[in-house]
Amino acid sequence: MTEVKKELTPEEEKLTIRDISIAAEAQTKQGDTFYLITQSWWQEWLEYVNQNQANTAIDGSVSEHCLGDSSALKRPSSIDNSDLIYEATSGDSSMGIELHDTLVEGTNYILLPEEVWNQLYEWYRGGPILPRKVINSGLSQTELAVEVYPLRLQLHLMPKDQCSTIRISKKETIRQLHKKACEIFSLNPELVCIWDYFSHQKHALMNDMDKTLDDANIQMDQDILVEVANGNSAGGVNSFHENGTADNGTVALVKPSQSDISNAEGLSLSKGSSRNGTAELLQSQQLASSGTDKTYGSSGVSTRGSSCGLTGLLNLGNTCFMNSAIQCLVHTPEFARYFREDYYQEINRQNPLGMVGELALAFGDLLRKLWAPGRTPVAPRPFKGKLARFAPQFSGYNQHDSQELLAFLLDGLHEDLNRVKHKPYIKSKDADGRPDEEVADEYWANHIARNDSIIVDVCQGQYKSTLVCPVCNKVSVTFDPFMYLSLPLQSATTRSMTVTIFTCDGSALPVACTVTVPKQGRCRDLIQALSNSCSLKHNEKLLLAEIRGHLIHRFLEDPLISLSSIKDDDHLAAYKIPKLTKNSKFLQLIHRREEREIGISQSNVGWKPYGTPLVSPICCDDIVTRGDIQLIVHRMLSPMLRTENPGFNCVSRCKTAASANSSRLAASSEACIDSSLANDDPRQKDVPSSKLVNLEKLPLQLVDENNACIDLTVGEDKSVKLSSSSMSILVFADWSQKLLENYDTRYIENLPEVTKYGPATKKARIEPLSLYSCLEAFLREEPLVPEDMWYCPTCKERRQASKKLDLWRLPEVLVIHLKRFSYSRSMKHKLETFVNFPIHDFDLTKYVANRNSSRRQLYELYALTNHYGGMGSGHYTAHIKLLDENRWYNFDDSHISPINEEDVKSAAAYVLFYRRVKTDHHHSVSNGTVSSAGQHSILSRK
Repeated sequence: MTEVKKELTPEEEKLTIRDISIAAEAQTKQGDTFYLITQSWWQEWLEYVNQNQANTAIDGSVSEHCLGDSSALKRPSSIDNSDLIYEATSGDSSMGIELHDTLVEGTNYILLPEEVWNQLYEWYRGGPILPRKVINSGLSQTELAVEVYPLRLQLHLMPKDQCSTIRISKKETIRQLHKKACEIFSLNPELVCIWDYFSHQKHALMNDMDKTLDDANIQMDQDILVEVANGNSAGGVNSFHENGTADNGTVALVKPSQSDISNAEGLSLSKGSSRNGTAELLQSQQLASSGTDKTYGSSGVSTRGSSCGLTGLLNLGNTCFMNSAIQCLVHTPEFARYFREDYYQEINRQNPLGMVGELALAFGDLLRKLWAPGRTPVAPRPFKGKLARFAPQFSGYNQHDSQELLAFLLDGLHEDLNRVKHKPYIKSKDADGRPDEEVADEYWANHIARNDSIIVDVCQGQYKSTLVCPVCNKVSVTFDPFMYLSLPLQSATTRSMTVTIFTCDGSALPVACTVTVPKQGRCRDLIQALSNSCSLKHNEKLLLAEIRGHLIHRFLEDPLISLSSIKDDDHLAAYKIPKLTKNSKFLQLIHRREEREIGISQSNVGWKPYGTPLVSPICCDDIVTRGDIQLIVHRMLSPMLRTENPGFNCVSRCKTAASANSSRLAASSEACIDSSLANDDPRQKDVPSSKLVNLEKLPLQLVDENNACIDLTVGEDKSVKLSSSSMSILVFADWSQKLLENYDTRYIENLPEVTKYGPATKKARIEPLSLYSCLEAFLREEPLVPEDMWYCPTCKERRQASKKLDLWRLPEVLVIHLKRFSYSRSMKHKLETFVNFPIHDFDLTKYVANRNSSRRQLYELYALTNHYGGMGSGHYTAHIKLLDENRWYNFDDSHISPINEEDVKSAAAYVLFYRRVKTDHHHSVSNGTVSSAGQHSILSRK
């Protein structure tokens, strides 16, 4: 131990490191160096420096050691990072040091700023030293991240057929890669060019020397071709064998330049950021830390009597979404048989929609390893690398949606294995009254003429789509293929909606009204339900409006507007107005409340909208004065007037005067004069506008056609010029504190949401939701959303048609996606609804519209993915039935365990995989399916 070590107490060491850490991390920037240190040593040091008190540790965690005699905890020995690296590379030189492939930050190691590491190293020494650089990452390249694993690339020298493995940052330029390749193979740089050699194919010449490897889309474990112009320019390569391997397994580590940063696919976020779902990696560490990527290259150790298909997948960092989907696909019997046989002849490298066969080859290679004897977990790193190349949305190590990945894989595998090399152009014909069977077979034959693969054989079905124009009743029928069904979890045919009802004549206070309407109904259904609930008079109607930000966002005047366009967190208001509104406009009363900051004088008062706007019709046949608008507003606000305030005009006088003069302004005096005023003195009906002097003038401002504000508290007899182009008249009511004391404005302050989510809503469902109910909701007729309006060939216009789906042709394997994730403007949430799905005898016979098929449509569940947790994080697993054993297993990344069949059902079920139950007539082709995946002629699918 050095002299410094003896001088510092544990408390002094802790404070020293804390101060250095705070200063260093506050100034972290691109290019800074962080150092890996093993979690076990760091935890030992934390316990040592915190042994006298249960203080919060430097990293924010609380030390969990038992407090006792300080002599019980000795000073840690030298730093030992050997558990982070492979033993074969633990030499003195850092050039050859290789980390275990599946290390997890916070579990296996932590990252220390350079200043913190230097201080600890001065005190304790040890090693090996593992520096890593900070880079800019993320979509905007503005997030700071420490990259633990630089790119590992395989350099292939041609024509010498020699190989070398290097580590290099993908923030390095192609120039740096070219330079290092020439140094490793002792080549003349002027005679060397390098190629993107992805999957041993020349994809692109890497001649843009200033482009980074990241921009060039170079992935982990990718091949790079080093091509020499002539064979005499290479030298110094005697240490390489003819098969391309190097003596002693040498791996060259390319150091980054001072301006760039070492890189890897696995990012460790610094400055308080964290990796989502890292807890899910804990279980794989014991398996992963003792092995290398050789687990991927070998078939495992054969165990006599062991079952195949029980091999797990290592989690590479938030890759559980990928692992669960892959396990379900590789345990689909038709796919397992197909990819374990000779499928290479069907690879379509010419398809511009495919991935030159690379995705199919990577999937087939991974499937074979998962079905090999033995149970050594497989690291799917090569597969993920190719996935990232062709689908950049799944690159990196963030959590993704398992169903979205599954959809990409099915579509990508289909295009890579499409037996159709040249797709013909086929124009679909409308049904035009022809029999459905004829039209369906025609559509299917056209589809097969362009799409013919194992994926189509196994997973694709066909549904009937019927569109009806709401104007001319034109019916359009098409038959479209599907790969999977996405079913909604809301099975109810009705929907509860809450709307607040306002009157325009001051006859009643606002009241929230909850009604039940058809879930896929229109605005006319909502208005009818509200009219019945609020006892609407025969000469009244409701004007429906959506309120946002205390303003009217839109009037829902079109009765055909779909209720599905109204979100659960929207706010709706309905205004009672007279039916007869000829030559009238709508006065919108916008409430504003004063806001002042501390220290600001009374003269600098700011006004901000609040509450809910009120609406009243105003007749434009006569001249409208400022006093007229004052009276209309008085009438609208009169129900909220506090009767206990003697200093303000009484309610009855306000109602009488306001009703008297404004009766001539209303579009229909019969509708605007409330029955509550029927007993008022009829002589009051001719009160002139000068009677406004008996009422307190309200602080109102009218917005004229030039967007200027007119003060309505003065010049009550002056006429108001109304805009001829707008149907609305905007008036601001500025509520001072004094005015708020005279009115009870709580009735207009907070509108309820259309549908309020809460515990009561969740408890409302007593019976579990059935998968059949979800299917029925999916097949139910509903109007198209406004964004997807249909072009009617008869009307020659886009129409919001109603759409009806029917199942027509079912596949051998039916994939069902339960739509658990819901989005709205202000939130996104996951539905934890339990769906009661059948494991055996899932009978779809009655849901198939093709009545010419006498075959029962029975399915049996054999696999499903589960999602636990919330949006953006959580954890995926798979439940899979090994058909040979007739037993269910839980596939949780690398961990596999048997489960009981009754435990398969849970509220976490996300994607279900059903397989057709073979019957005595399983060779029948009457419904367009065949039992063998190999039968793929057009006739066999009619």
